[in-house]
Amino acid sequence: MTEKITVALAGNPNVGKTSIFNAITGSKQHVGNWPGVTVERKIGKKVHNDVMMEIVDLPGTYSLTAYSLDEIIARDFIIEEKPDVVVQVIDATNLERNMYLTTQLMELGVRLVIALNMTDLALAKGDNIDEKKMQEFLEVPVISTIGSKGNGIEGLLDAVTDELHKTRVTENVFNYDDQIEENVEKLGVILDSDPYFAHYPSRWFSLKLLEGDENIIKKARESDSYPEIQKILNQTDAETLEAKVADQRYKTIQTMLKQVCNINTCRLTGSDMVDRVVTNKVLGIPIFLSLMWAAFEVTFTFGTPFMNIIDIFFGWMAETATNVIPVPWMASLIGEGMIAGVGSVIIFLPNILLLFFMISLMEDSGYMSRAAFIMDKVMSKFGLHGKSFIPLVMGFGCNVPAIMATRTIEDTRDRLITILIAPFVSCGARLPVYVLLAGAFFGHDAGVVIFGLYALGILVAILSAKLMRSTILQGEDTPFIMELPSYKLPTLKGSLIHMWERGKIYLKKAGTIILIGVVGVWLLASIPAPGSSGTFASEEVYGTTESVIGMIGQILEPLVAPLGFDWKIAVALVFGIVAKEIVVGSMGVLYGVGEDEESLSNILAAGAMTPLAALGLMVFTLLYVPCFACIGVIKRETGSWKWTLFQLVYGTTLAWVFAFVIYQVGTRMGLLA
Repeated sequence: MTEKITVALAGNPNVGKTSIFNAITGSKQHVGNWPGVTVERKIGKKVHNDVMMEIVDLPGTYSLTAYSLDEIIARDFIIEEKPDVVVQVIDATNLERNMYLTTQLMELGVRLVIALNMTDLALAKGDNIDEKKMQEFLEVPVISTIGSKGNGIEGLLDAVTDELHKTRVTENVFNYDDQIEENVEKLGVILDSDPYFAHYPSRWFSLKLLEGDENIIKKARESDSYPEIQKILNQTDAETLEAKVADQRYKTIQTMLKQVCNINTCRLTGSDMVDRVVTNKVLGIPIFLSLMWAAFEVTFTFGTPFMNIIDIFFGWMAETATNVIPVPWMASLIGEGMIAGVGSVIIFLPNILLLFFMISLMEDSGYMSRAAFIMDKVMSKFGLHGKSFIPLVMGFGCNVPAIMATRTIEDTRDRLITILIAPFVSCGARLPVYVLLAGAFFGHDAGVVIFGLYALGILVAILSAKLMRSTILQGEDTPFIMELPSYKLPTLKGSLIHMWERGKIYLKKAGTIILIGVVGVWLLASIPAPGSSGTFASEEVYGTTESVIGMIGQILEPLVAPLGFDWKIAVALVFGIVAKEIVVGSMGVLYGVGEDEESLSNILAAGAMTPLAALGLMVFTLLYVPCFACIGVIKRETGSWKWTLFQLVYGTTLAWVFAFVIYQVGTRMGLLA
């Protein structure tokens, strides 16, 4: 019978933990959320030596002190869920910083296995690490791995299964000064006598109380023994004590490292040489902009052939369904509503996947951290914190995780500003609108136009930040400190996995939210408006002003007519609030793509819209109300309907003004005629 165990994968950010996770689990992984929060949770399965392992990829954390939500999640899982084995992934090129987490895990008394990762980079740097001596010193298994190549994974899994047969290890004790040890002992007596604390390692919990860990103190307040605990805590200075504990841990780490490794501090590494170019104060920003432009150009150029294939396939399916199904209204629902509507969104899947692939390459290589460093000086001039850059870049994929990523920003004002401007960064859901309209009206310049839209989103975001910082959210700038990981060569497998994880979300949307949305549009386009003489789904009603949707569109049309939009575009934009992809799906239904046997882009370019109106529509889609999911996460992260409504009104007002200027001024100047 196969034994089932839980293995927690822990480690600092940027240590190759994801590479190890992918090497172990391959495609047998599931992405969800941690209970009660929206932080991503990855779980994978692996059978090794007749043991079924459930691998849980914990959020990257520098320590087990509750400074951020990620650290709380990682710590609570280890303490509350009690995984059978904890595998800590350590960056072999930065041992001292990584091993601070090791000391804390050892104090927890968990079954610990260390994956000494990126040993190839350490060797290339000239470092010499004796894994056997390190294992003897720490008294835990130390396995050398290269996660990006899959090296050492079998040995790592062997070590995990071997640990199962050992008795639960005792808490590894690091000796602190007499005053700390005396208080730890006093607290330990109280904790050991109270059944409420039986779930927690006594020494570790005592240290956390003395360090002033707010999360741990909150847990302690729920016990009957808290008055006694509080008396001891009132006699200590938590801030000073925490510094002493950290200092002692680092002294222990330094003592060990002198015995087990020889670190080369003289040799200039490959990462150092690359950084001299890409982080150069003159070349850094042009290089970043060039890479982003190249990513969008590749996205459009290489995606077009695949788009054409998908377009032909869904066109054939819609036509076949319309001709084969004998009931007219059902033929219209399936052919023009479901197939044509969803098809008009699926057609952009190649572009979405390519964009995610390009961003994954930059993330996995370590370049994105440099991009944040490069942009910090620019962003600080506009009242933005350097840490705001990473959430904004994440917004290229999806604004929802981008807004959630602002949790790493300590300053409340900086975090709120980043949340409010994040929806201006163009997410992948808007890309179908850009590809459709840019391809229809701007031909070979489509890639440049799309790049311009992404650049406009960033520009609007940083100018808005400057406006907010100087008016409604005034405050002092906070310093920016960020670790720059070593450069790594991205693996094709890792980048493809990241691409598919994100692309899968887009496909799920197409099969659920978008399908429901386009069917809703079809129904409203098929139901006769009050007073109409037409019948349900008839030719004289479907998608015309005689339908309910036509009636709604005519009510909205005066608001968008100055922008060059007709009532069909107005309706598509309203449905786009559910999910931005529905803008294209709605247009596909309303313009009758399935029935006319022509692609939506051809219909638009044939006279349904002018190039200036198309450009205005792309900009409007970029800036107006974000999707429902994004609105929900803004409310949750700000905890305020006031700020949520401010973002919606501010963004939509900007969208209308920009589109108005583009269409009206452009028309009068004879541009894009």
